[in-house]
Amino acid sequence: MTTLGIRTVLHPVTDLAAAKAVYAALLGVPASAESAYYVGFEVGDTHVGLVPGGGPQGMTTPVTYWAVPDLEAKLAELTAAGAVVGEPIRDVGAGRRVATVIDPDGNVLGVLQDN
Repeated sequence: MTTLGIRTVLHPVTDLAAAKAVYAALLGVPASAESAYYVGFEVGDTHVGLVPGGGPQGMTTPVTYWAVPDLEAKLAELTAAGAVVGEPIRDVGAGRRVATVIDPDGNVLGVLQDN
């Protein structure tokens, strides 16, 4: 099954205000979502998010989320190919479900499905 492209990239940050300024300059757009625990930007079809301290997931590196039409089927395909589930499927609101897998080199790959 093919993916539908990159939809979200999350970056763990230590200083949310400082990171917000840098990413706004890089992306050339103002933040579209702001709170004490998250700042997000919309750039074309991609959402770029800044997560202080790596959030509850404990991210230590950026995580790219690939959109798929069937999350369960894609997870089965990825684990059959040798990936290990890192974060099981969870609902993050607005009809979006996400999960992560870890590839054989330890890279975290995100997959998401919008309903």
